[in-house]
Amino acid sequence: MSGHSKWATTKHKKAVIDARRAKLFAKLIKNIEVAARQGGGELEGNPTLFDAVQKAKKNSVPLDNIERAVKRGSGAETGGADWQTIMYEGYGPGGVAVLVECLTDNRNRAASDVRIAMTRNGGAMADPGSVSYLFARKGVVIVNKVTEGQDVSEDRILNTVLEVGAQELNDLGEAFEIVSEATDFVAVRTALQGVGIDYESAEATFVPSMTVPLDETGAVQLFRMLEALEDSDDVQNIYANFDVSDEIMDAIGEP
Repeated sequence: MSGHSKWATTKHKKAVIDARRAKLFAKLIKNIEVAARQGGGELEGNPTLFDAVQKAKKNSVPLDNIERAVKRGSGAETGGADWQTIMYEGYGPGGVAVLVECLTDNRNRAASDVRIAMTRNGGAMADPGSVSYLFARKGVVIVNKVTEGQDVSEDRILNTVLEVGAQELNDLGEAFEIVSEATDFVAVRTALQGVGIDYESAEATFVPSMTVPLDETGAVQLFRMLEALEDSDDVQNIYANFDVSDEIMDAIGEP
């Protein structure tokens, strides 16, 4: 999963400073609204909202925007949309399995955007259940290795998270990725907070049980399709089971 993880981490870092910042902000705000609607507007009693707000703050979303999103979602302020979560399945170039999670107020528009992005870039939609069995819902916490004033050594992280449900600790180069059951990631990030280790992100995600290796051509084609999918305002998250070596990632540059 080195290629997948490296690509996801690179994309996350670029998103704050490139031209897609406004689109990213909108998606993070949408996450906050939905979390507040489902679990209430109090951060202490709503871990999903807490993590959505933390992610927005990490990406420099203005505090005022965050607060208004919480109010809209919890009903304290009018104007929130009726967001629906829809998961589409498909295949990308090279037979890579792809899950596309949409958060939308228009199902027809979302389906059309996903279909066009896939078919125009060497992919295809698939029937429900066709590829979802290749993924498991997991909790993933990312901790940057270089954090001023903090000891974020591998041993310290392991000693902190193993007893609270962590299953894997992966070295992504500039960061550590901690994988747990989806029900345990809140305990993992809480344990890190308890010993003063700051984390970059913490969320439930879909992790592939097997990966498809891609050569340079296949990687370029797949990244083009993933970028096209992300251009849709309705697409919230994309999960794919590709593996691209660090050498190929370096050869093609940052997607």
